[in-house]
Amino acid sequence: MARSCLVKVDRFQSLDFGPGHPLKVYRLGLTFALMEAYGLTKMEGIYLVEPREATEEEALSFHNSGYLEVLQLCDSGLWTPNLFEHGLGTGDNPVFSGVYRWATLAAGSSLVAAEEVLAGRARPAFNIAGGLHHAMPARASGFCHINDVVLAINKLLQGFSRIAYVDIDAHHGDGVQFAFYDTDRVLTISTHESGYYLFPGTGFVEEIGEGQGKGYAVNIPFLPGARDDAFIRALEEVVLPLLEAYKPEALVTQLGADGLRGDPLTSLSFTTNGFLRAIELFKGLGVPWLALGGGGYNIGNVTRAWTLAWAKMNGVEIPDEVPASWRELASRYDVRLDRLRDEPDRHSTPTDVLEDLDRTIRKLRETVFPIHGLK
Repeated sequence: MARSCLVKVDRFQSLDFGPGHPLKVYRLGLTFALMEAYGLTKMEGIYLVEPREATEEEALSFHNSGYLEVLQLCDSGLWTPNLFEHGLGTGDNPVFSGVYRWATLAAGSSLVAAEEVLAGRARPAFNIAGGLHHAMPARASGFCHINDVVLAINKLLQGFSRIAYVDIDAHHGDGVQFAFYDTDRVLTISTHESGYYLFPGTGFVEEIGEGQGKGYAVNIPFLPGARDDAFIRALEEVVLPLLEAYKPEALVTQLGADGLRGDPLTSLSFTTNGFLRAIELFKGLGVPWLALGGGGYNIGNVTRAWTLAWAKMNGVEIPDEVPASWRELASRYDVRLDRLRDEPDRHSTPTDVLEDLDRTIRKLRETVFPIHGLK
């Protein structure tokens, strides 16, 4: 009988993008520690697995050999030729000691989780270190060096014919969409802040796939200021009907927490209530499920969102009050968190944002829904 699998994060703790970079690797350790503090790592039906580094052969299922060679050379943290043409050595994608190990370890962690799902041992499996959805075949992008999501989906395609990928990160899942834009074997759905306002500047409603993949790429961009009511409406009126019509054999989700209110890099205003509605929806599909982490630059938001998600995946209710032992640990990183859940959002999404969402939904009903037999 399948159980719930969680990938450990100890091996990530020696890696660091640098003091001025928004992506703090220590968020992984703090999240895992919060799960431990709630007893969510040792419960019956839950098991832990060690991460591993992805092999070059596995990375080549999406990435170019020349790019991987340059990324390998960067592992010393020193400058090497051809950095910039591969998106490396920038503020977003710095070269640091261990960068290749970081990239292959994050990817290998998602592959390990995918293998557990593929073998039928886990549903769900959760790799909080994954979800690095921007990396392209020959280029690092948006803090992402190797696209673990694509590698994991490629692994799952060895055993499943139809896979649905849903990305709720505030940033468009452009690398994953690119990988599967011309196939109907993977349905990619991304909810995100509009590319008119936020990196990577893609993910517009008109991007619906091509060739065999026409209608199998779906984008729901929100204008800045979208709140829970807009997010939940998108989930219930677009995401859920498409998933039910597609009938995936397996589900992959990217659970970026940067759409939550208070993230320093985005302008969405979701709460944990909307976030957990997405988790409920995914769980309700009842199919093998690989969950991955993603963005999130307010560390308190990241730790509580992924802890709540893991509890929800396992049908466990945990108290709002954060354990004192974890608060003491978090204070060393200047992270303050007293309660897990947000209060219900009493404010509505601004009218102009809802009107834009209306247009998006109408457009999808005209272009994508008929392909899936929906009205």
